[in-house]
Amino acid sequence: MGRASRRSLSRRGHPMKIGIIGAGNIGGNLTRRLTALGHDVAVANSRGPQTLTALVEETGATAVPATEAARGAEVVVVTVPLKAVPDLPKGLLDGAAEGAAVIDTGNYYPQQRDGRIAPIEDGLTESRWTEQQLGHPVVKAFNGTYAQDILDRPRPQGDPERIAVPVAGDDEAAKRVVRALIDELGFDTVDAGGLDDSWRQQPGTPVYGLRAGIEGVTRALAEASPERPADHRA
Repeated sequence: MGRASRRSLSRRGHPMKIGIIGAGNIGGNLTRRLTALGHDVAVANSRGPQTLTALVEETGATAVPATEAARGAEVVVVTVPLKAVPDLPKGLLDGAAEGAAVIDTGNYYPQQRDGRIAPIEDGLTESRWTEQQLGHPVVKAFNGTYAQDILDRPRPQGDPERIAVPVAGDDEAAKRVVRALIDELGFDTVDAGGLDDSWRQQPGTPVYGLRAGIEGVTRALAEASPERPADHRA
C-alpha cells in the first residue's frame, strides 16, 4: 500500500480493519469506540479469545489469538504493559496490511511494574524501544490519556472543551492516518515530532495526563525536560 492509498484510509468515516493487541482499559475502550464508529476490529489479549466473550458480545468485535490480531489490519494498536512487549509473538505484524500504522500506547513504569529496562534508562525513548522490539515503525499516542476519557470526553470539532492528544512518530503517512482516526474518535491532535522527541509525552512530563486543548498541549510539550523524574527511573 503506497502513500496515496494510506492517505485514502484516513478519510473521515472510511471503515478500516483495526487490530488491537491488549484488552485492558485503553484497549477495551478503544474497541468500544472504534466498533461503534463502524470499524472492523479484531481484539486479542494474553489469555486467549475465550476470555474476551463479554467484550465481543458488547461491541461486535472479533476476538482472536494475538498472532492473528494484525492480520490484514490497516491500523494496529499495541496496548500492553511495556515489560510484556518482548514476549509478544514474533512476526506479530507480518500479516498486517502493507504500510500499516502501528499505534504504541505504552509507558515505562520501572518501579511500579516493568522493572529495569537498560536502554530506556540510558536515554532511549520508550516508544523507540518498543519499535525495536516489534521490528516495525510505531506512532506514539494515547499513552497519557485516561482510559475513561476515550468513552466520556469525545467532542465535535471546534468544541472548546475538546481534548488534544499528542502524537509522535517518524512515518508521516502513518501519523496522518493515526491523527485522522483520533479526530474521528472526537479528539484533536498535536504533532509532537519524531519518535526521538516522544520523551516529551512520557510519564512525568507536563503533558502526561493533561486534559487540555491544542494550545495547552502544545505549551506542555514545549515545557518538557529530557531529564526523567526520579520516580520514573529504576
